[in-house]
Amino acid sequence: MTNKPWSLRELAGELAAGTTTSADALEQCRARIAATEPELRAWVELDPAPGPAAAAGPLGGVPLGVKDIIDVAGLPTKCGSPLRADAAPAEADAAIVAAWRRAGAVPAGKTVTTEFAFFAPGPTQNPAAPGHTPGGSSSGSAAAVASGQVPLALGSQTAGSVTRPASYCGVASLVMTHGRFPVTGAAGLSPSFDSHGVYAAGVSDVALAWSALTGAADPARPTSRPPRLLLWTAAPLGVVSLQMRSALETARERLAAAGAVIEEFPEEQLIAEVTAAHPVMMAYEAARERAAELRVVSQLSPQLAGLLQTGAETSDHDYEEARKTVAEARRRLAPLLASCDAVLGPAATGPAPAGLASTGDPALSRAWQALGLPAVTVPGLRTDAGLPLGVQLLGQPQEEAALLTTGCWVEEALQQR
Repeated sequence: MTNKPWSLRELAGELAAGTTTSADALEQCRARIAATEPELRAWVELDPAPGPAAAAGPLGGVPLGVKDIIDVAGLPTKCGSPLRADAAPAEADAAIVAAWRRAGAVPAGKTVTTEFAFFAPGPTQNPAAPGHTPGGSSSGSAAAVASGQVPLALGSQTAGSVTRPASYCGVASLVMTHGRFPVTGAAGLSPSFDSHGVYAAGVSDVALAWSALTGAADPARPTSRPPRLLLWTAAPLGVVSLQMRSALETARERLAAAGAVIEEFPEEQLIAEVTAAHPVMMAYEAARERAAELRVVSQLSPQLAGLLQTGAETSDHDYEEARKTVAEARRRLAPLLASCDAVLGPAATGPAPAGLASTGDPALSRAWQALGLPAVTVPGLRTDAGLPLGVQLLGQPQEEAALLTTGCWVEEALQQR
């Protein structure tokens, strides 16, 4: 299976110049899906008649993949679950889809998700690492971008569902600040954590997408100075593989050689504490958010059934203690985050695990998701065997543009040898 992502920046330039039309872009998208989908299996359903792009939208007809927990008018939202196999078509776009339509993107269809965005794997293959998982739960969107089926695709993150697949599939991603855009029209698991995300080939492409979505200046502009970064190793968690530790050291060396100021992240143990608090809160909230599914727990996968049953048994006291841990960490970390351009750390515990039985471990995103921070995955590193390894950058809440500017600098510096 070929792994050749489709550059959003290049396509947007062609659309703006008139050398490509939105109809041409959609035809290219469909041709690529037809050629690769039998093996890749990234899509649940394609839209037979996508609506027109917004006339003034800066993306001008860019094909968009939409994770199948997010409503697209006229298509069913099946959430990767047999419980939704006969779901009726959505009557309206989710708020986030409507926002991307206004920016000029055209939903091409619905991409595969794990069951209700938890751990039960879907059928999607990893185009960058054949025989290995693409990650979860935004597996279809990450794989669709990595294989060049679409230049842009939507995901969502509650634990590590955007960052981890980006690292495994060798593409870039942005997880938005929690609450940055409404989650209306998206099936959630945990209101305290559910956040929108987006994939593109590289950080520069994600930056252009963010500019189009928000109307902000293109974050990919050249920076006046190398960034100040705090290096988070996640050592207290004890889950980072030797391959990822080596990749992080390579990143540190290349970024320092390019002029970045890199210092140790001083709150490693605090992040470990928040990492432990996250699943307590997530399970508790999921049992209430997915109460209807809990009532038919025998029809769920063992993974989702276990989450909901654990959440139902979690006491109010334990939930409140976990909330206090997160709140205190947010208070302590605020001045630290304000003192640097980003925290740099591993995006996943290692390369994509072999096979499709597991979607991998989200441990390295749990704390940052609990804190509600924006996260950018920067691709470009690989194992000796050629499997993708990503690093992640964490920034201040609501500062996605600044984080993407730093991400573009990091992406370019990592390409230097």
